[in-house]
Amino acid sequence: MPPAAPSPILRRQRLGRELRRLREAAGLTGDQVVERVGWASASKLSRLENGRSRPDPQDVRDLLDLYHTDEARRAELLGITDEAGDIRGWLKNYPAMTQQQRGFAELEAGCVEIFEYNPVLVPGLLQTPGYARVRLSSAYQVGREAGDPEAEEETETQVKARQARQRLLTRENDAPRYTAVLEEAALGYRVGPPDMLREQLAQLCELAMLPNVTLHVLPRDTPIGQWYLPPTAFSVYRFADPLDPETLAIEGGFTDVMSTDTIALNHYKVVFEWLRTAALSPTDTHSWLAKSAERLTGTGTPSTVVNGSATAPAQRRGSSGSLTER
Repeated sequence: MPPAAPSPILRRQRLGRELRRLREAAGLTGDQVVERVGWASASKLSRLENGRSRPDPQDVRDLLDLYHTDEARRAELLGITDEAGDIRGWLKNYPAMTQQQRGFAELEAGCVEIFEYNPVLVPGLLQTPGYARVRLSSAYQVGREAGDPEAEEETETQVKARQARQRLLTRENDAPRYTAVLEEAALGYRVGPPDMLREQLAQLCELAMLPNVTLHVLPRDTPIGQWYLPPTAFSVYRFADPLDPETLAIEGGFTDVMSTDTIALNHYKVVFEWLRTAALSPTDTHSWLAKSAERLTGTGTPSTVVNGSATAPAQRRGSSGSLTER
């Protein structure tokens, strides 16, 4: 199962921030540090402080000696150094992984809480293999010829990697609290064949029953706040170690942006609270998903739940514990 401990990438970033603080507290410039420890290049320290290179334990010891670090702090940072260097060991927790999926897996590892919103898709952690395959295949159509065997192989690899990431929601120990707002448009006829959509709706029903998972469907005609329209998909990650900063991921069609800027994070937290408040409650969401799946099997009462606007039951307003207070 994916580890509860933070990924090596997060450990590198944490180590870099701590080493920079120690250097500044010691009143030393980067050039002075490089000269005193005898390194050949100033870029070595820059890469280490910015979390861009695998830290050598001896290099970290030399810096801690120079900064006269106390034993408790020294032991803590050397432990982080060991975690930051074990990329291969961390990746062994995943049966399959790709470079694209690894970026999100690194954020998800060690999370205690994840909030996600996507205006047009079901978030990756909730997608069935069929839903993921259709979405990835459609993306590969851009700039590729139909039936390109390389694109088909990439699609299958990405699907397997996405499934590997999803295991963190169902692991027995330390599964993160997960909340997602799903747009009705992400579950309509436009997204793919009826069989695929029915399977996706059924899986969402099952996931919504997990004690750590909360899902909200946002009907397409429901206003958000004072007529707010979210411009993009985003996710917020909070980690087990309070010294690992909350991280915002803004997902684009062909590129993603990661940020730990506090001001930006707070803005997106407010937006997520608006979305969650406008959306159906967890109970009404489960009913909506179940009825939508029944309609696709031909056993449910005809309605416009999937094809057209949903009729929103009484919505939850101002539920206990706002996101900005968590």
